[in-house]
Amino acid sequence: MLKKLRNQVLRANQNSFVQQSLITLILRFFGVITLFGFTLFLTKTYPPKIVGQYDFVRSFLLVVGSICLLGCDQSILYFKGRLSSSNTLEGIKKVYTKMVVLLLMMSVLFLLIFRSIDEEFINNYFSDSRVYGILLKSIMALFFYGIATLNTEVFRALDHFYVAELFRNIIKFIPLIVGAILLSYFDWETYLVEVFLAGFVLLAIITTIIVFFYFRKAKIENEVMNFSYKEIFTKSYPIAISGMAMFLLMSFDILFLKKYRDDSTVAFYSVAIKLMTVLSVIILSINITVSTKISEYFFSKREQDLVKTVRHSSRLIFLITLPAVLIICAFSEYILVFFGKEYVVARDALLILIVGQGICSAFGTATVYLNMTGRQHIFQIILMIAVFINFILNRLLIPEYGMIGAATAFVVSTFFWNSISAIVIYKKDKVNVFLN
Repeated sequence: MLKKLRNQVLRANQNSFVQQSLITLILRFFGVITLFGFTLFLTKTYPPKIVGQYDFVRSFLLVVGSICLLGCDQSILYFKGRLSSSNTLEGIKKVYTKMVVLLLMMSVLFLLIFRSIDEEFINNYFSDSRVYGILLKSIMALFFYGIATLNTEVFRALDHFYVAELFRNIIKFIPLIVGAILLSYFDWETYLVEVFLAGFVLLAIITTIIVFFYFRKAKIENEVMNFSYKEIFTKSYPIAISGMAMFLLMSFDILFLKKYRDDSTVAFYSVAIKLMTVLSVIILSINITVSTKISEYFFSKREQDLVKTVRHSSRLIFLITLPAVLIICAFSEYILVFFGKEYVVARDALLILIVGQGICSAFGTATVYLNMTGRQHIFQIILMIAVFINFILNRLLIPEYGMIGAATAFVVSTFFWNSISAIVIYKKDKVNVFLN
């Protein structure tokens, strides 16, 4: 009788997981539509040089922002898994407050460091007199970017999954979209980067108001598990390094293409990268949904539930990813022409990226498993090696092969860290995250 009841509960949990994953995927799908709709507007309205500048700043902000966040945007889910259900709200509130303090300190520190660097050195390196000023504005917006990003993950930690997805995939684009339309109407296209950065200030204010609205029900309890700054830092910074490594894997190519090619090439390649996000969105959506469950089952030693959750998510990721790979590969040229005839030059790079990402999708939850089971330092080492490989390959391949070299470097390094992570997970826990 108990076994039957347990099976019914497990099936209900699996059905709930599938439903939540699918709804999250639908919201991300609308996010992808929003992103591509906006990208299409940019490529049709703005010259490739301006689009390339925007993509350069966006890549820079992703990398530097991940450093300032110290991995707090991901570790908030880890701490949520550590808290008991009776006092989760108050516990998350205390953790969140300390994370905001750490973010502010890192943002100020980074601004001071950047201001100490010679302006002429940076401009000469990129052969662009505007680069220093653009990067300075980006760093001044770091705190607001970090707050908006952290708040989105706090929504998820508070079980407001769909609110988190709305902000992550749709609402965060609205200030930029409105601003870009207005700039186009008044012929102020050169201010696109400034509008992009200003959007994070608005998003930070709105999301903070919502976070405090959710926290209003929190009650102070003496038995609430209290994490120190040291513990938050030690558990978060390996994730920060992992997150920074992930963004470096997605940014070295952009940075090197700007240095060895031009802003237009950056724009062409960035469209291929955005098309690849169709696949990464599928993988990330399911992994984020299952991340807290992995942490909960691992620390409560529910090995059977852990294995079934990992197996189920791996199959779901691959089955949804495969059709997208086939469709994009079959119609790659037609898709690129849609953004503009000149963007067809990115076709070979797009095919390499799509096929590579499709292969990596077979590794399922490898992207979150180590972080959610307290093995952040192991994942950190793997990713740093992958970043080193990516840097070397980009430096060697981009000067000669351009976008094809960038795509090849990305796929090789991504396959490396996925496969090594899967091997480590199996050796440590006998859990197979690879498709089976």
